[in-house]
Amino acid sequence: MEAEASDHGPASRSLHSRSGEMKLRKRKSTLYASTQEKRSRRRDLLGENIYLVLFTIALRIFNCFLVQTSFVPDEYWQSLEVAHHMVFRYGYLTWEWTERLRGYTYPLIFASIYKILHLLGKDSVQLLIWIPRLAQALLSAVADVRLYSLMKQVGKQEVARWVFFCQLCSWFTWYCCTRTLSNTMETALTATALFYYPLEGSRSMNSVKYSFLVALACIVRPTALIPWVPLLFRHFYQEQRKLHLVLHHLLPVGFITFSLSLIIDRIFFGQWTLVQFNFLKFNVLQNLGTFYGSHPWHWYFSQGFPVVLGTHLPFFIHGCFLAPRRLHILLLTVLWTLLVYSMLGHKEFRFIYPVLPFCMVFCGYSLAHLKAWRKAALSFLLLSNTLLALYTGLVHQRGTLDVMHHIQHVCPRGPDPASASVFIMMPCHSTPYYSHVHCPLSMRFLQCPPDLTGKAQYLDEADVFYLNPLSWLRQEFRSNASLPTHLVTFSVLEKEIYAFLTSGSYERTATFFHTHWPEGRIGSHVHVYERRITSRVNTGGN
Repeated sequence: MEAEASDHGPASRSLHSRSGEMKLRKRKSTLYASTQEKRSRRRDLLGENIYLVLFTIALRIFNCFLVQTSFVPDEYWQSLEVAHHMVFRYGYLTWEWTERLRGYTYPLIFASIYKILHLLGKDSVQLLIWIPRLAQALLSAVADVRLYSLMKQVGKQEVARWVFFCQLCSWFTWYCCTRTLSNTMETALTATALFYYPLEGSRSMNSVKYSFLVALACIVRPTALIPWVPLLFRHFYQEQRKLHLVLHHLLPVGFITFSLSLIIDRIFFGQWTLVQFNFLKFNVLQNLGTFYGSHPWHWYFSQGFPVVLGTHLPFFIHGCFLAPRRLHILLLTVLWTLLVYSMLGHKEFRFIYPVLPFCMVFCGYSLAHLKAWRKAALSFLLLSNTLLALYTGLVHQRGTLDVMHHIQHVCPRGPDPASASVFIMMPCHSTPYYSHVHCPLSMRFLQCPPDLTGKAQYLDEADVFYLNPLSWLRQEFRSNASLPTHLVTFSVLEKEIYAFLTSGSYERTATFFHTHWPEGRIGSHVHVYERRITSRVNTGGN
């Protein structure tokens, strides 16, 4: 027995020694791996390579400075103008705020920026214009990165790369993603929420996070719920613990978010107001948005959607046949959104902007599938979208912004603040207002609130003006003392009001290009007229 034990002793010791060495080596490799992970984490930002994130942020900042045109009035009148009024206590609030159709949560973001700049003594007009847009550009960059991260999880790396490319080179995304529009914030929140949504294959799913972002988007713009209806139903249908999802995730998040919205609106309106209901009642139930224009039911399918997608359209259609079945819910979401918005009379391109990132997913699958034609396809997409982005961002509809830069120099600098006054004779809300002037200059514009009383043949002030501009001006300004010092008009109006300009001693002092496609009341150029008052001195004589 002893011999047997002694025989096995050295072998046993050798085995233990090897096993200890193997354990030591294993520990060493584990330690090495953890060190590598820590190093890689240091290079990460938002869960992605820091250089990729910084590139995206830099691109969107560059994007911001290359968009110098106006799109729709809401990018100023429902955000920056409201924020300016909140902080500096002067300006103009449109009828939506007196009727409590809009909430203060979204403008509060920009008001916070304005307040910080004011406290620091840095509230120059240029910073008031650009800092909010840079903040929006940063949020859009985060949404771009989140879309890329999601596609890496649910698809292949190659597909994610092409989805990211399509998202960055989309002309409409370039045109909108740095604007202070509620639709832009809605799109950024929707794309980020999708990152946490339980898509099959996703490793970042989090019901609380995605439902919070969806609730926040609905506070910013109540119609943000429309794209999420099929997604929420799918999540509820596939969730095994349905009661737990509703009681512990969706309801608490919704209650907290909307309570916060109620409190914010209570503070600024001075009374309890459910603006989300008022918004839906006006735009959906009463369909009064048609006062600002209506389109046929098929407009989104025949014009709106093809224009927004642009040259991505054939790749989107191709990708719909290639994408895996688990992503068909995104296609269903796009179609659902188009159908719902088609039932409303008032239609705009920006309303369907939130589903554009969904479309880029299918475009990415198309490019990943193309092999022989990929270089040609990439060149075509890049060139066509770059031309569209540069034209719409730098040329089309820039006159109404350029003229406000000119008006900044009209601001009174001396002891008499009432020495200058400006009358903007354009379709209402054509230009920004005090957020782009930032001085208590006396300004006026033609107003166009909708009729909420049900009057037949209702005409707003702008409509009455354009029926006979010359007659309207003569009745409005009966004496020279009441004439404004500056007039701002589109070029199409000059011939009609020439007699008024002459009698009022107005002289054109500035002209700004606006668009190559003048239409109706909108001219190709914006004109500024200044009143020249000459004093005549009687020197006497024989």
